[in-house]
Amino acid sequence: MDCSAEEQMVRMQLEPLPQVERLDFDLPARQLTVYHRDVVTPVTQALHQLKLGDQLLTTETAELPAVDDDSAQQKKILWWVLGINAGFFLVEMVFGLISGSMGLIADSLDMLADAFVYALSLLAVGAVAARKKQIAGYSGYIQIGLAVLGFVEVLRRFIGYGEVPDFKVMIIVASLALVGNAVCLWLIQKTKRGEAHMEASYIFTSNDIIINFGVILSGVLVYLTATRWPDLVVGSIVFAVVLRGAFRILKLTK
Repeated sequence: MDCSAEEQMVRMQLEPLPQVERLDFDLPARQLTVYHRDVVTPVTQALHQLKLGDQLLTTETAELPAVDDDSAQQKKILWWVLGINAGFFLVEMVFGLISGSMGLIADSLDMLADAFVYALSLLAVGAVAARKKQIAGYSGYIQIGLAVLGFVEVLRRFIGYGEVPDFKVMIIVASLALVGNAVCLWLIQKTKRGEAHMEASYIFTSNDIIINFGVILSGVLVYLTATRWPDLVVGSIVFAVVLRGAFRILKLTK
């Protein structure tokens, strides 16, 4: 498990099981603690179906930990992170279209993918498993549609259409998105780390910052080479990341 999308996949797979009482994620260590009744076999079988390289480390009798009352703060933080990601999706998409930068457009879709994951975490609270899968399905199909359109546009520009993007707009807007993700990271650090959605959100936002740096670098390379190739390469990579995540989530909705 290395991102919040995979955490959601595991949750949708295990939460419907009647014997599962609680799931505690430790994403940096790639470990999951499952508090359950009866035998562990149904849990391990369900996890194995995801093909995430699961391995049973240990099983033992334990008391179910008390529920942490920090959830209200976590939800508040998630709402802020959701708002920032949704806002920068619109900003990067608009300026990506204006500047002709596929890197900015692709980064905006990555922001949208983040927003979908955070929205899923919030909207699915207390919902039945079927509702969670329905929400995930909607987000997955939208991401696939947008990513495919992005790949079509990248291909069109690869074969000779389209102008060299405005490197100034690329660098400025990607830098603003970098600041936005840094704020998200700061907000997430204000609450408990190591808990389900907050640790996942921290890792996901950290990856977004790396992508922001990639778009900034592509803007610099566009300036130095006076070509559109660096922008198209970065855009293609980010589109592929969004598309891969969407397909992995959709596997659970069937």
